[in-house]
Amino acid sequence: MKSYRNYINGRWVEAKSGRRTQSINPANGEVLGEVPLSGPEDVEEAVAAAREAFRSWRLVPAPKRGEILYRAAEILRERKEELARMLTREMGKVLPEARGDVQEAIDITYYMAGEGRRQFGHTVPAELPNKWAMSVREPIGVIAVITPWNFPVAIPSWKMMPSLVLGNTVVFKPASDTPILAAMLVEILEEAGLPPGVVNLVFGSGEEVGEALLRHPGVDMVSFTGSVESGVHVATMCAQHGLKRVSLELGGKNAIIVLEDANLDLALEGILWSAFGTTGQRCTACSRVIVQRSVAKKLEEMIAERAARLRLGDGLLETTDVGPLIHRRAVERVHRYVEIGRQEGARLVLGGEPAQEGELAKGSFYRPTVFADVRPDMRIAREEIFGPVLSLIPVDTLEEAIQVNNSVQYGLSSAIYTQDVNRAFTAIRDLATGIVYVNAGTIGAEIQLPFGGYRNTGNGHREAGQAALDAYSEWKSIYVDYSGRLQRAQIDNQ
Repeated sequence: MKSYRNYINGRWVEAKSGRRTQSINPANGEVLGEVPLSGPEDVEEAVAAAREAFRSWRLVPAPKRGEILYRAAEILRERKEELARMLTREMGKVLPEARGDVQEAIDITYYMAGEGRRQFGHTVPAELPNKWAMSVREPIGVIAVITPWNFPVAIPSWKMMPSLVLGNTVVFKPASDTPILAAMLVEILEEAGLPPGVVNLVFGSGEEVGEALLRHPGVDMVSFTGSVESGVHVATMCAQHGLKRVSLELGGKNAIIVLEDANLDLALEGILWSAFGTTGQRCTACSRVIVQRSVAKKLEEMIAERAARLRLGDGLLETTDVGPLIHRRAVERVHRYVEIGRQEGARLVLGGEPAQEGELAKGSFYRPTVFADVRPDMRIAREEIFGPVLSLIPVDTLEEAIQVNNSVQYGLSSAIYTQDVNRAFTAIRDLATGIVYVNAGTIGAEIQLPFGGYRNTGNGHREAGQAALDAYSEWKSIYVDYSGRLQRAQIDNQ
């Protein structure tokens, strides 16, 4: 069993408390390693290192910063299989999905490396003679990166790579359930040549390490992915402690609309992948199917038949379709929602219980679960469950389907299956989500486009794509007047 340490100012160091905790494989209870349980004093040291490093890192030419990220991308690519296998062991998702998680990190790192030579500003005509007008991006400062366990390589990369190429420095607090992946990612950044203090890694709980970062006056921005409730707390604390910048990527209650003219076989594949991929533990997972009544029964039977054949097990096994939930508390949470669905009057079609036979008893497994005859006002149709639970909601028209889709507090991803181009474009226009798919499921975003959503899914910022640069940079407008006399804009140009 390997022992890991914090990474502060270019050195791997123990937490000041001396306390440690273990990382556990959710499929079988295997102990994978030990990490520190840090506290505010470790945060203090990490933030101080990041602030000092910012003074010089911001002055490193952006193309040179990009070259370091390019080297990091190459190392990530070389170690993809090693990272993926540890990801399956530490988080639980099946190995092909784990490889996809790492590939997203590779993709965003290559992409942001290119931004080292492409951080475009604007040059615009000035309204007065002999005057030059332009804008440039500048880094914000020290970024606290607080990430979840479900994408333990991809999401930290989404946040750190744009931060770094823009000249910011980072204090990284990973999820307590997937600390080893965080250490492996930081080791790669260190090997790629990041100077000491530019990235700092502090293991520990949200209550101690997370709270200390939110309150610290030396942190200029917090980038957080997690639940809506936690996001509200992060935003409140950041406002109260220095009016810090904050980027929030929060929950989802994503729906696939299936119209009567849809290719049901294709829709079935998209629904299964979106609902039960990553055991439903994605913010983009499909937890609602909004289906026209004329095909609702047929689609229900198709989903139930296929979902019943999904095989649960260790994600490293080729025979496994669905891995474990992250821990036993997640199993209990999912089961509570299943009981709520029963009490609300939804019809249980499949599943509805933990899987505890044989080897599965060692892990945190829950059977793929399907409810039918779900009303839009039921809690299972409105609240994020974050597990393998799918609700089928019958509707009469496309207009009603769009209204049901948009009626929840979240607005991350949506999808529609139809063969009618007019209906497809109506949905594209009217679905109030940050991501819209036509004839594909709700999951599978690409890093060259913005990732994020409407309403309580976040606070308006986006991960990935060019939009990510806006979250992690300041705009500076510059005017150069070479007329040799006082010129007053909006006054002397009348």
